[in-house]
Formats: sequence, C-alpha cells, structure tokens
Amino acid sequence: MSLKKPEAFNYILPRIIRIRDAPFYLGMDKNRFNAEVRPSLTELKIGTQGVAFDRLELDAWVDDLIIRIGKPGTRKLEKESWDAKKHQASSKGANSGTSTKSSKVDAFAKALAQVTKKKPKASSRT
Repeated sequence: MSLKKPEAFNYILPRIIRIRDAPFYLGMDKNRFNAEVRPSLTELKIGTQGVAFDRLELDAWVDDLIIRIGKPGTRKLEKESWDAKKHQASSKGANSGTSTKSSKVDAFAKALAQVTKKKPKASSRT
C-alpha cells in the first residue's frame, strides 16, 4: 500500500526567483517593487539578459519590513462571563472621603446655572 502525497507537496519552491515573478512573490505590483524593494537586493544575472533574486533575500526584506512598520495582530477574544474577568479595584478595600463623581456633578450644575442665568440689561448712559 503506497501513500499518495498531497498536491501541495509536489511543488518545489525555487531558491532563485526571476524579476517578473518577484513582485508577485511579495504580493505587490512591479512599480512598487522596483521603487522600494529592488534597490536593497542583490541582482543575480542569468544568461545575457535575465535578472533574478534570491528568495531568502526577499524573505529577509519582508522580515525587516515587519520589524520596521508591522503591527501586532489582534488576539481572538476569549468568551468569558463578565464576572469571570479581572476587574480593577482597590486592593485596600473601601475608603472614606469625598466622592469625586458627586463633586463634579455639583460643580457642573453651578457652572450651568451661571451660564443660563439671565443677565441684567445694561443701562444706557448719555
């Protein structure tokens, strides 16, 4: 009984990638490749006119790009109940003092009353 390999394993990724394929390999158009990537790569001459690049050097360029401008991915949120999550709270327990919430509400109410209060009419002097 012989085991058949999946289709994906029948293809060997070449070490040398020709210039026409390099932008596609990196997932970009040829103009962006020529402007941003190609100047930092070593060109390999193939025959009299052929140009290619080392696949490992292309991979290294992408690795450098990820380090320079990449962002960390978002993690999949776990399904936890609200009570199971850790909440910020004082480890010292309840303290006495002034509630800042009620103080802010009182200050806002006073300021609002001053703004909305009718202004006395200015008397005209001759």
